Amino acid sequence: MPLKSPALRAAPFCKGGFSFATSLSHPESDLVALPPLQKGHIEHPPGLRHPPLQKGGWGGFLLALMLLLTTALTTQAQQKVIRAAYPSAERGFDCAAESDEITGTFCDHFFDSLLQYDHFARPIRLMPRAAAAMPEVRDNGATYIFKIKPGLRFTPDPAFKGQTKELTAADYAYSLKRLIDPVVKAQWSFLMDGKLKGGDELVAEAKKTGKFDYDKPIEGLQTPDKYTLIIKLKEPDWNMLYILALPATAAVAREVVEHYGKAFAEHPVGTGPFRLKEWVRSSRIVVEKNPEFREEYFETAGSDDPADQAAIAHLKGKRLPLVDRVEVFIVDEDQPRWLAFLRNEHDFLRPVPEVYTGIAMRNGKIAPDLAARGITSRPDEVAWLTYTVYNLQDPIVGGYKPENIALRRALSMAYPVHDEISILEKGASLRMHSYIPPGMAGHVNERAAFLDYNPAGAKALLDLYGYVDRDGDGWREMPDGKPLVIDFAAVPRQKDRQRAELWQQATKAIGIKLTFNKVEKLPDLRRQAQLGKVQMWSYGWIADYPDGENFLQLFWSKSIGGANYSMMNLPEYDQLYEKAKTLPDSPERTELYRKMVHLLWIYNPWTVNFLKQGTILIQPWVIGFKKHPFAHEPWRYLDVDLAKVKGPSKR
Repeated sequence: MPLKSPALRAAPFCKGGFSFATSLSHPESDLVALPPLQKGHIEHPPGLRHPPLQKGGWGGFLLALMLLLTTALTTQAQQKVIRAAYPSAERGFDCAAESDEITGTFCDHFFDSLLQYDHFARPIRLMPRAAAAMPEVRDNGATYIFKIKPGLRFTPDPAFKGQTKELTAADYAYSLKRLIDPVVKAQWSFLMDGKLKGGDELVAEAKKTGKFDYDKPIEGLQTPDKYTLIIKLKEPDWNMLYILALPATAAVAREVVEHYGKAFAEHPVGTGPFRLKEWVRSSRIVVEKNPEFREEYFETAGSDDPADQAAIAHLKGKRLPLVDRVEVFIVDEDQPRWLAFLRNEHDFLRPVPEVYTGIAMRNGKIAPDLAARGITSRPDEVAWLTYTVYNLQDPIVGGYKPENIALRRALSMAYPVHDEISILEKGASLRMHSYIPPGMAGHVNERAAFLDYNPAGAKALLDLYGYVDRDGDGWREMPDGKPLVIDFAAVPRQKDRQRAELWQQATKAIGIKLTFNKVEKLPDLRRQAQLGKVQMWSYGWIADYPDGENFLQLFWSKSIGGANYSMMNLPEYDQLYEKAKTLPDSPERTELYRKMVHLLWIYNPWTVNFLKQGTILIQPWVIGFKKHPFAHEPWRYLDVDLAKVKGPSKR
């Protein structure tokens, strides 16, 4: 069912402000997969404009037609469909090239990683996915031997001449090589960069020749037979099992990548539980149950959470996935998402927009009016750290000299993070100081007091390092006398406009001029940040696995061009990081993490803001919804009680 509230789309941006326009239609050029025949449009076979009259005349024909339509509608009504809205758009479905959450969610359901998380088990537990069993680990965590389940098949595609293709170990070897191919520019390259035996030499050759040789064997990726994959690392990596549960390391078929070339991201051909059915860019994506998906049944080690027991009992022994279709709508603004959920147009709301948390939740419990409708709530279990990032390659906010550091530190000291939590987050987030959130391996409960909110101290620091108002216009200049103007990039959403206003007030109070000339959709803004074309912007990182290394890699120089949006390149930091990532969780490694966090406090590539603490609302007919802290949306585990479905969501 199409979304009744149209998505708000960005209108052309005018210097100095934000503008929004409502889009009610989509150009045909955006339509990647055509929807089914429109309701009410009945086509006759060629040459048969009027069906011949049989005995009984038109009455018999109409009766037959009504029976046919009734049967079709009954079949459609029996389908289990999940509908939901997401605030940010997808760029495509290349799991290696993109790192945003919505792309990860689609990739997690189109493709198969070797491992996966037990959906309900806490503490978290890994289990096989495409692997037949957990791997054999040798050489103190430097060698991993996997056996692939036989009989897993890619969906039919022209790349396979219209046929299916069996998933093999060679597909995983190829897909892991894609992560280090310089041409792919994988945002997830840090997962394998510098780790595979023989990988560095292959990358160096590719940079020299301009072509990555996928056929050249390397010691780090071996496929001795059709179903055996051996991964050999130069050094132990104790997070490798977590890494091999990520969609970024899932298997894609080389035939598909080469068949579609630059359009590969538009053709997600995988072995996962769902396949792409319709795609209207940045508006609506429909996925349907993959008929080629293997016979797989729900299993879990169990949970001590009473809220999980009924769902586990319902799912026990059932074949996955349980729903027939998932319909995703891209809705930028909070209000349309909230209202669509209240009208029963969507099956869950994740997370509840901050502006509505006080309406949805009262003293930590769901509001009585929502509870009376059977709506339930769940915590949004994610380690989502938000920050404002500075481009360290930029001639104004970047650099590693004392005066460069002083400017970034002054900006952090001037910004009232507490106001953003209170006004924009409605108090539903936790102020953070460390670059590693609590609960992650390597977290140390420390803070840098010199970065605390202190506008007077920020002014004094700027004065000390020569950022003063030389011409009396009320704005400071650079130490060399050049203009000090910083452009704050943003996404065209109401909340981002409000955050920009807070930043503008804060910087004006210390005499720094802030502009807002770059306003882009999130995927485009991320791409520009990767290229070093953004001075300053606010974003967030959701942990991929339960180790502080997942956050610390964001400042490793080899992550530049990927998720290192600060473009930080500090040899001292790189040395600590490269030593730490070879060690298991231990006091020695925690101390290295601590030293890295201290360096980050000193050079200040981010203003660390807060840890988001969201809530999910779930309609009473949805069964099985629980957000795993390190996995994506749980579509494959969801079921729909058709007898309970109400309102516009009636199937």
